[in-house]
Amino acid sequence: MRKIALLLVCFAAFSAQAKVSLAPVPEEVRSTRFDIRIDGQPAQVTHAAANYDFLNFDLKGKAKISITAPTDDYWSKGVEVQPWRLGIRPFVQGRTISFTLDHPVKLSIARPGEHLAGATMLFLFANALETDAPAPNDPHVRYYGPGIHRESIDAKAGDNIYLAPGAVVFGSLNIWQVENVKVWGRGTLIYEGTQNPNDDDGWKQLKNWHCIGMNDAHHVSISGITCVVRTRTWMIQMKDSGQVTFDNVKVIGGSDANANQDGMDWLGGGDTVVRDCFIRAADDVFAMQGNWDGYDHAAMIAPGHDVSNITVENSVVSTSISNVVRAAWPEKVFNGTNFTMRDSDVIHGGIGSCGIPFALFEMWATNGATGHSSGFHFDNIRLEDWYSLAQIEQPNPSIGDVTFTNIWSIENPSLVPSTLLGDIDGVRMDHVRIADRIVTNNAELPITAIGGAKDPVYTPGPVHAAFSYTRGAIRPKDRVAFDASASGPHIRRYQWSFGDGTTDTGRKVHHEFVDNSGTLWDHTGRYRVILTVTDDAGHTDSIYQPVAVSDVVRSANLDAGRQAGLKYRYFETAALNDLKMATPKSEGIVPTFETTVRKRDDNYGMVFTGFLDVPADGGYTFTMLARDGARLEIDSTIVAENPAPFAQVCGSAGNAVQTAGGSISLRAGRHPLRVSMTHTSGPHDFRVLWQGPGVPLATLPPESLTH
Repeated sequence: MRKIALLLVCFAAFSAQAKVSLAPVPEEVRSTRFDIRIDGQPAQVTHAAANYDFLNFDLKGKAKISITAPTDDYWSKGVEVQPWRLGIRPFVQGRTISFTLDHPVKLSIARPGEHLAGATMLFLFANALETDAPAPNDPHVRYYGPGIHRESIDAKAGDNIYLAPGAVVFGSLNIWQVENVKVWGRGTLIYEGTQNPNDDDGWKQLKNWHCIGMNDAHHVSISGITCVVRTRTWMIQMKDSGQVTFDNVKVIGGSDANANQDGMDWLGGGDTVVRDCFIRAADDVFAMQGNWDGYDHAAMIAPGHDVSNITVENSVVSTSISNVVRAAWPEKVFNGTNFTMRDSDVIHGGIGSCGIPFALFEMWATNGATGHSSGFHFDNIRLEDWYSLAQIEQPNPSIGDVTFTNIWSIENPSLVPSTLLGDIDGVRMDHVRIADRIVTNNAELPITAIGGAKDPVYTPGPVHAAFSYTRGAIRPKDRVAFDASASGPHIRRYQWSFGDGTTDTGRKVHHEFVDNSGTLWDHTGRYRVILTVTDDAGHTDSIYQPVAVSDVVRSANLDAGRQAGLKYRYFETAALNDLKMATPKSEGIVPTFETTVRKRDDNYGMVFTGFLDVPADGGYTFTMLARDGARLEIDSTIVAENPAPFAQVCGSAGNAVQTAGGSISLRAGRHPLRVSMTHTSGPHDFRVLWQGPGVPLATLPPESLTH
């Protein structure tokens, strides 16, 4: 019996250790910014690029992750774990956050709103256990063991190249004019090139010029490894290559220039599958061109090879700037067919503009560009921080068969309108949901079809999630009733995620929010409640509503003015904090937040004051969309304030549109409202939206505004 007991103890210890596989990280690339422990075991973290760190480990079963930040106040403004659909809300205790994982995931962890260039971000990659590691002395394998290796890897035909856990190779992986190459493992490639940080020469088709470069390569399989780029160059470039598979590959780029650091590029070729990958780029995540040999006119107009048959699936993508998917370029020849992106999370889409606004899908074929393209399909894409859906400008060539199916913008509306320009036909919007609304027409997206482009065709889809919850102000530990009956008949499953790390199932459920810190621990009280329904045929739909929880409910002003419209004051300064002291150049009454009364187009500011008529007691969430400074105050409390401006690129005037949001609990009736905004240059985008109990996400209506 004693021997059996001893064996059981040994087996339990082995099992506990075996469910998490952690590799040592060479000191040269080790980061000490975060102290991470998995089930109490210290885990060594790797510095990637810019302010990005990552941890790569294998997981089987359930494990507790704890992350200790460098300062006591590091998480004081909150913590955000993405993708949102996972519903991870860590427990926060001082400088340490913790949560449990029970399956492989790819996570981005940062403070709320920090996802642009210069942000501090931590990426966690929990892989399934590795089962195909070769022996170090396998004569059929080029084996890179743990430790630092300073060499580029030039693949030969038939090569099997393995990067073991803990292996760090400083150099490029060059796969040129070869076929039948397999690269796998848990090791890391770190590329530090000699590119000019102030110019764009990262496009060059050269060996040792990218983290992974392919030229006329075929039958290539790459899996498990991490690819880090620290200079201004395209990260994975494929020229005239095909029959390529990327599986569970992690790609992280960061450079001071915040530009020209694409995730994956195809210059001719295709026949590629990108599966279960993670990409953090500083330019287009995926880009397709027939060729690219520089920016001079002769290089631009030189024909290249067609790009076809690319599938991206079950992946998580992020960029600090530019598009998620881009095809074509002004002046160039491009023919592309059969690109599919599906079942993936866009956790950060680039903001701003380079000639035209950035989007989930951009095809920019102006200035004499030619070609014919078709078959660009986006299916089951979850949009988190995003900018616009589609910017397709094709005045000369033609494009058709572009479909957006089961697209879900979880929280935010489109920040700028989408555009179809030119010979464009066959665009479909099948079950596209923007926050709490399924889009049925151009205005709801919004999208504009001009220059001969045909309007998209809209279909709402077979199943529509909907729910209501207990009316009235919600305080911590109140018992809140949630009811999904409005989702309609033939629903076989109701799945709830309450934004506090808990879940439930059922058509009608009750839930208590134990605190008022909110999903993001940002002290707004806003919880990200998501309902996903599945019908008898297996179709699904999800809907998000914010639920605001607060100890304080602000009373209405019984003496509020009831005349329609808001008072405004116009200033000729673009400094938000100067507006309270400056002398207005004009003043008057406007029906809503109207900037057309300005006296000039650049460097001005406006202050709108009055009252907001709230229809019912409850928690309301407000969102501002602004390019420059903006502040929203209700009952003399700052509810939202825009982040620092983010300049557009490529000569596009002004700054990008950004969002700022917050929640507040209000009694029914009128509440003092003050909105301040400034504008430097460029387009004049400014909107204030709200959402709350019985109020769908919408621009504040004129009928709710008085003075």
